[in-house]
Amino acid sequence: MQFLIEAILLSILGGIIGIIFGSALSYLASFVLDMPFVVDTQAVGSSFLVCSIIGIFFGWYPARKAANLDPIDAIRHE
Repeated sequence: MQFLIEAILLSILGGIIGIIFGSALSYLASFVLDMPFVVDTQAVGSSFLVCSIIGIFFGWYPARKAANLDPIDAIRHE
């Protein structure tokens, strides 16, 4: 459960930071290039959703695999 919570928090936090940096860089580029600043909320939402799903899956899957191992076998193969 701890790894799942960590994966959820990291993927959501990473998505939020990515949205903030991406928006800031887009705004800066639009200011420098003298172009309008337009944000497509559907693209931002879908990219955040994909980011979250990938982060949660790749945090959950290895933890699930490790949880099913016998501790003695895991130590022996290391």
